[in-house]
Amino acid sequence: MEKIDIIESAAILVPVDNIDTDQIIPARFLKTTVREGFGEKLFYDWRHNPDGTPSDSDPLAGRKCSILVAGNNFGCGSSREHAAWALHDAGFKAVISSSFADIFRNNALNNCLLPAEVSGEYLEKLTAILEKNPETVIKIDLGKQTVSAPGAGEYRFEINGYKKECLMKGYSDIDYLLSDKESILRYEESHDRA
Repeated sequence: MEKIDIIESAAILVPVDNIDTDQIIPARFLKTTVREGFGEKLFYDWRHNPDGTPSDSDPLAGRKCSILVAGNNFGCGSSREHAAWALHDAGFKAVISSSFADIFRNNALNNCLLPAEVSGEYLEKLTAILEKNPETVIKIDLGKQTVSAPGAGEYRFEINGYKKECLMKGYSDIDYLLSDKESILRYEESHDRA
């Protein structure tokens, strides 16, 4: 997995509450367990007309950004891990929202995607700034656990300490265990196997 420390990027703004996992990656595209290739299907029904042609209301509009700013309750609905895969495959390293569905949050953290939860007030500030200037650069500092943007100030978000360490070191859960293999072996050797 790649390491996450500081993410500095313009953002894609999708100011919609209750974006569920079927909107993020429609169920009809979940026919594989390979993680690659889902990015092109991200928000597919919003980005395409029913006949498959590009929609004028495409929230991504051909822009490549590392940060997605969404409304409240992001990632609700079914527990599909493919939603995190699709966001990551499309180049996103972080999603900023005022709340995340628990299962989505865990899937994101396990797939090198940072769910940065901010207050509703701070999200409103970010949204207003991005509506005025979509090229505004947002900075997320995982080490300090802060989100900042010109005109919005800085907001400190919470994150599980273990998952923070994994993201900063580029570890999966297995990588984390293997990083302490010597201690585990010493512990095993020091205890009877009766």
